[in-house]
Amino acid sequence: MGAILVLGATSTIARETVHQFAAERKKLVLAGRNMEELERIKQDLEVRYQIQVSVKAFDALAFEQHQGFFDEVVVESGELEGVILMYGAMEDQKESEQDFDLSRKMIDVNYTSAVSILNIAANYFEKQRRGFICAVSSVAGDRGRKSNYIYGSTKAGLTVYMQGLRNRLHEAGVNVLTVKPGMVDTKMTYGVVDDSFLLASPKKVAKDINSGLKKKRDVLYTPWFWIIIMLIIKLIPEKIFKRTDI
Repeated sequence: MGAILVLGATSTIARETVHQFAAERKKLVLAGRNMEELERIKQDLEVRYQIQVSVKAFDALAFEQHQGFFDEVVVESGELEGVILMYGAMEDQKESEQDFDLSRKMIDVNYTSAVSILNIAANYFEKQRRGFICAVSSVAGDRGRKSNYIYGSTKAGLTVYMQGLRNRLHEAGVNVLTVKPGMVDTKMTYGVVDDSFLLASPKKVAKDINSGLKKKRDVLYTPWFWIIIMLIIKLIPEKIFKRTDI
């Protein structure tokens, strides 16, 4: 059995997702910038589930290091079963409108880095002719809204990229899953999103991701009702939508 590489393993959703995998005794490679935190997660998983977990430093913005990083993971793991990308950046919309550095951070983290590392993963799995690639996008990418259109545009780019990747890898037997969460109770949304019945728990999202991978889904809205909400929003004519405040 190959290992699952989790990129951005210290994120709130990732922490819950790796517990889903660990409970099924999957071999895990946890990657991210905070090695100290990764070690804590690794030790917890190994004690709880008696499984093999390894950690690896990964800088999403160090594009020139991505190929070497991935090659090392493959050599150390023997084989990969799948890759799941779970990191992201969301800056304040108003501040990003005035400060391009904030806009560029979201573009580079949410889109450019994803294309860089997932291109490498796609080449690997295409040769293997099996496995999966999963990336966490967002419902914010379904339509541009003035409240978060810069962030949303980076997720829209990621969504379209994943669509093309799915089309490319289908013949190779590689499953490509795009996850589109709605509002989730995470560090990234703390203080940005008001308490709401629409705010989902990371554990719920993690369970949905695990289920979606098992069912070889293409696109997963989580919680499920977001597919209805976004369908309604997308159906609003542009002449009307541009006057809305959502």
